[in-house]
Amino acid sequence: MTYAEDASTLHTGTAPRAMATFRNLAIGLLKTLGAANIAKTTRAIRDQPERALPLLGITNNPDAHGT
Repeated sequence: MTYAEDASTLHTGTAPRAMATFRNLAIGLLKTLGAANIAKTTRAIRDQPERALPLLGITNNPDAHGT
């Protein structure tokens, strides 16, 4: 799968590659978790970003060590 920014011939540094990597990681995670509609799911997370943290295993509950 190729996105428009991947096909761009003008790049500065490694930021475009890093962003493409993060995007692909997010899409892969959502597919692994069973999201049927990636666009709808990403819009839901955009509107409520706190929903993304549990997907990454991050919670607001400190563990026994207080971290």
